Amino acid sequence: MQPKPHIVNLPVYQPGKPIEEVKRELGLEEVVKLASNENPFGSSPKVPAAIQEELSNISLYPDGSAGELTRVLSGQLGVNPNQIIFGCGSDEIIALIARAFFLPGDETIMADQTFSVYKSNADIEGAVSIEVPLVNGTHDLEAMLAAITDRTKVIWVCNPNNPTGTIVSAAELTAFLNRVPEHVLVVLDEAYAEYVVDDSYPESLSLLGKHRNLVVLRTFSKIYGLASLRIGYGIGDAGVIKLINQVREPFNTSRIAQAAALAALGDREYIEQCRERNAEGIRYLYEQFDRLGLSYFPAHGNFIMVDVRSSAVEMFQSLLKLGIIVRSGFGKYPNSIRVTVGSAEQNRKFISALEQVLKKEQTIV
Repeated sequence: MQPKPHIVNLPVYQPGKPIEEVKRELGLEEVVKLASNENPFGSSPKVPAAIQEELSNISLYPDGSAGELTRVLSGQLGVNPNQIIFGCGSDEIIALIARAFFLPGDETIMADQTFSVYKSNADIEGAVSIEVPLVNGTHDLEAMLAAITDRTKVIWVCNPNNPTGTIVSAAELTAFLNRVPEHVLVVLDEAYAEYVVDDSYPESLSLLGKHRNLVVLRTFSKIYGLASLRIGYGIGDAGVIKLINQVREPFNTSRIAQAAALAALGDREYIEQCRERNAEGIRYLYEQFDRLGLSYFPAHGNFIMVDVRSSAVEMFQSLLKLGIIVRSGFGKYPNSIRVTVGSAEQNRKFISALEQVLKKEQTIV
């Protein structure tokens, strides 16, 4: 078998370590997973009932156009139904954009420390990734503009950025979009948008009318708590969404996922509660990191990147042995871990474990 030559050495995406695997490997009875930015409070209580009702239709194909979900969501967002596309998580929308627009040798621009799926999908299509260094953990939009050439097809802006958690403000984004050439697609990944409480955060959908080359990505995996059901969406100009739809598989989201997403959209009070509890968790972790003398980036999603003053990989392993799963391996930040903001109890357990490891390291030194 002869695969495409350029995919042979591509890295495989490594998700957060599963709870069951850690329990089995380390013989632990309790494990707290704070590695994948899942909602620690789960989904709306309306979701299980919707799933139960949909089980009677499990033998039927899903609605390939996600018609009812599109109708409800477009009404909530104030956009036309033909401006929305659904995918198996927003990850699939990223893959579809790469499939629809990249030819071998095309260029795409992204931050040097951001969601890795942008680069991996560009690599699969044979595109060249131009990685622009972050400045203080934030997208350097001016440098990204300077990197645009005639071969540039897509610019990716993750806002809040994963893994640093920083944001690009409305003023910064608007000034940026005003200078991006019309032939370049800007993909604004807002997977964590619902968690943001900062007033400077962009109202991105209001920019779609002026910028036909803008696509906004969102997901039901984070604050809505539907990560296992894999459903996300993109919003953009109807013509651009049509092009992306042309490379989409016909039944890419399940009946159960669509039903769950509809139920989740109908419970705005629950989402507000999750946002408030997440903000409380961020404040608690800030206080504890300050007490421990640890620096961190400002958190606008449901995770924080914190500098643990030593090898993040070693910290990951030490915390793992104490039953706490976090993320490490961020090349530009070798001493930083990314930790999901959990429930109050999970946050306390994480800080207790972190403090235990830090004290042990100080004793060894």
